[in-house]
Amino acid sequence: MNGAATQLGRLVLTTVTVLLLASMVTFGLGALSKSNPAATVLGETATEQDIAVMREQFGLDQPLVERYLTWLGDALLGDLGRSWFTTVPVSDSIRQALPVDLSIAALALVLAILIGVAAGVTAAVRAGGIVDRTVTVVCSVVATLPPFVIGIALIVALALKTRLFPAGGYVAFGVDPLQWLRFAFLPALALSIEVAAGIARQLRTSMVAALDENYATGARMRGFSHWRVLFVHVLRNALSPTLAVIGMAMPLIIGGAVMTEKLFNLPGVAQLALQSAQRGDVPVVLGTLLVTAVIVLIGNLSVNALQVLLNPAARR
Repeated sequence: MNGAATQLGRLVLTTVTVLLLASMVTFGLGALSKSNPAATVLGETATEQDIAVMREQFGLDQPLVERYLTWLGDALLGDLGRSWFTTVPVSDSIRQALPVDLSIAALALVLAILIGVAAGVTAAVRAGGIVDRTVTVVCSVVATLPPFVIGIALIVALALKTRLFPAGGYVAFGVDPLQWLRFAFLPALALSIEVAAGIARQLRTSMVAALDENYATGARMRGFSHWRVLFVHVLRNALSPTLAVIGMAMPLIIGGAVMTEKLFNLPGVAQLALQSAQRGDVPVVLGTLLVTAVIVLIGNLSVNALQVLLNPAARR
């Protein structure tokens, strides 16, 4: 356990370091934009004195390092500033939009794991056969398709043709869980397909290799059933590299949400960031980028921690 605790401590330290660097890059990009909210908000009739007063209110007259430290300190306390145009707290805007992304991303991850594990195990059990080759070909093809292309195909097939699911919109889970599932299923499925393909290919490769290991052969010689060897001995060892694929899938799911939200008309964080970027609302853009980075890093940290706990070799 000491080894696991040490490794987990290193993972947390690495995550905090990456998050700090991400905050620096995020704030630096905002500073490089050279947006002048004072002039934009006040309009063309504003005098230089009016603009100077509003820049002081926004804190834009301070040195860059001081502005960053102030912004980071406030962010650690949950204060991401206010919108330059609406004066609404950024944290409030994100709090309203974030449940949309989190619920759909969670459903997408569940679908990806279910589809990927089922396909990977099936291909491994039928290694070298027609099922194995079919799964491999299908996974290779769908892995090249971006989520918005898959989303369009799903809308045509399952929304317009068969009308099984709505083509767009959103209902909160707390309002009506069944309606939430109907609206969230297609965007979640569009986000999950590419990840499921990666999981299936990695799990299939790991399980085929694990089935030839000495411990699997020894388990069969001791009279254990094929299914016990497969699911108790082989699958657990094959999960470790598969968990790495799931960890790397976090940015794919979050990044794919931008186009998916637009395609399915979802009021999520990606649309909030996109609309804010188009009008130059830097505080909102910075807030959404920072929150997105935190979500991705926490997801990766959770997967890495699970990998360390499941596989003793990963602790080394």
